[in-house]
Amino acid sequence: MLRDGEETPSRCELLDMVKKHSTLLGKTVVDASDVEMDPRFWHDVFDLYFLRGKDSRRRQDDDLVFFVRKLSSQGFNDDVPPYFVRRWAPKLDNLIGEKALEVDWRRSFHLNLIAHTTFTVTVAICSHQDLRNHQAEQDKPLSPIYKVVKTVYASPSRVNFHLDSQKEVETTPAYPDICFAVDDFDSTFDAVVLTETDHCYCVILNAHDGAAFPTAKEPDDCSSSDTSSLKVDISSVKAKSSKITLFSGFVSYQMVRDAYDAGKSRFGNLLSLAHSPGKQDRLYMKGPGGHGEVEVAVSGVVDQSQQDTGPFSPVTSKRGFGIGFMVRKAASVASVAAKNAYAAAASSHSFDEELIPLKCCLMSISLPWEHIAYDLLFKGTPPVNL
Repeated sequence: MLRDGEETPSRCELLDMVKKHSTLLGKTVVDASDVEMDPRFWHDVFDLYFLRGKDSRRRQDDDLVFFVRKLSSQGFNDDVPPYFVRRWAPKLDNLIGEKALEVDWRRSFHLNLIAHTTFTVTVAICSHQDLRNHQAEQDKPLSPIYKVVKTVYASPSRVNFHLDSQKEVETTPAYPDICFAVDDFDSTFDAVVLTETDHCYCVILNAHDGAAFPTAKEPDDCSSSDTSSLKVDISSVKAKSSKITLFSGFVSYQMVRDAYDAGKSRFGNLLSLAHSPGKQDRLYMKGPGGHGEVEVAVSGVVDQSQQDTGPFSPVTSKRGFGIGFMVRKAASVASVAAKNAYAAAASSHSFDEELIPLKCCLMSISLPWEHIAYDLLFKGTPPVNL
C-alpha cells in the first residue's frame, strides 16, 4: 500500500479507502472480485489502522486485537471458534506468525473497527403519547420520564446469565453477531419500572467515539499523504464525529404485560418470552426491520404496601447481597414507584384489570456485524436523542 518513503496515512485517509472497498457491505449477493480480489489491501489497512498508525501507537484503543478465521479454516468443527484474540503489539508478524494464512483480513478489520469503538446504551421510560408526537415531528425532542445511560462494550462473544443468581454461566462465540452485554443489569436498571399503561420501554444504542470516529484537527490532516487518489471531505468527518444510532426500539406496557402474563409471544417477531427457574423472565425484543435482538429480564414488582418489611436496612438489599448505596437508593425508588402504581390502580382499575408494575432490566443487545459496520461507515441519518 505504501511506497518507500511515503508517509503513513492518517485514520481519516484509511477509513476513506475502506469505504471505497465496502460498497457491497451487508448485501446478500457479494461480488468476490470486490471483496476477495485483494486480501493484501485488507491486510495492509488492518496493520496501519490498528497497529502501525499514529493513533494505534498512542494506545488509545483497547489492547485486544481480534482476528477472524476464514470459513475454510473453521471447517465443520464446533470446537474451533470463528476468531482468535491477541494482545496489541507494534508488529503484525509477531502477533500471529503462521496463523496469518487462516485470517480473513476484511472481516478482521471490520470486527476491530467495531470492538474499538465506544458505545452507550440508553434505556428510558417514555409516554406513548410523547413517542407518537416525536414520530409525527422528528425535530420534536423526546422527554423521558426516567432514563439510564451506560457505556457498553462490543464483543464477538455472548454471555449467558442465570437470572436467579445474576452470575455469568457461560461465554460462547456470538460472531457473526456482536453482543453488547450489561453484566450488572439487575442493579443498573433496578429503578426502570413500567408503572402506567401509557408507559413505553425504550432502548437506544449509540456509537460516539473511538476507532470509527477519526478526528481531523487540521484541514489537511486527511490529505497529508502522497496517495493522489484519496480525498476526504473534512466537513463530513466533523459532522460524523458526534454519534450514530445503531439500534432504537420501544414496546408499550401492554405488550410487555401481555407477554409476561401469557409466557409466550403474541406479537410475531417483536416479542417473545422465555421462562426461567428464577424470579425473572427473559423478554426478547426485535429491532426495527428485524435487525438485532434485545434481551431483557422482566419481573413484576411486589406490592410493598401489602408487606410488613420493617425499616429499610442500610446494609442488606431485599435480595440478600450487598450492592452499595446507589443501588439501594435505586431499589428504594423502584419500591416507591411500585407503591404509587398500586395506589393508582386501586382508584382507576378494577380488580380484574390490576396494573402490575414491571421492572425491565436490559441484559444485552445483539446485532449482525455487517449491520453495525455499514452504519458506522455510511449511516447519515441523525441520531436518536433522549
